[in-house]
Amino acid sequence: MNKKVLIISSSFRKGSNSEMLAKEFEKGAKKAGNKAEIVSLRDKNIGFCRGCLACLKLGKCVISDDAVKIAEKMKSADVLVFATPVYYYSVSGQLKTMLDRANPLYDSDYRFTDVYLLATAAEDEKTTVEGAQKAVQGWVDCFERARLSGVIFAGGVNDAGDIAGHKGLTEAYEAGKNV
Repeated sequence: MNKKVLIISSSFRKGSNSEMLAKEFEKGAKKAGNKAEIVSLRDKNIGFCRGCLACLKLGKCVISDDAVKIAEKMKSADVLVFATPVYYYSVSGQLKTMLDRANPLYDSDYRFTDVYLLATAAEDEKTTVEGAQKAVQGWVDCFERARLSGVIFAGGVNDAGDIAGHKGLTEAYEAGKNV
């Protein structure tokens, strides 16, 4: 069965290392016959969640911006992939804001079951990704049918392009092929 894979790339830096991981995941998913799409938050207008919880009654957010359309794409995807640089041992602010704004999905008939985290950081310690993983896991835990199916961390990459030749690229490609 072909799956619909939505990859959300949250780096604001064009050609970033986490964006490269996202592209490799997309290539692998498409190679396996799945429909894959990358949505970059770089050029999107996404406001902060107001915490009003009107979305739970209305089924969508009352803030009219790009997050509403992205959340709809998330709802209809079989697989969600979040690509982020690690900032201060967590996900980027852009990704955190998008996850908050995806709150209308909580009470919906969402399709996704598998969620992946692709993360990059200048620091190369194994523990560097733990905060980002915990942030995504906290979001996934709110969705009964979903699970965090994989985490790919590419450490030791800072400047755009540093990821060239990193094993994380192969890992992202293979994970995409195996969704």
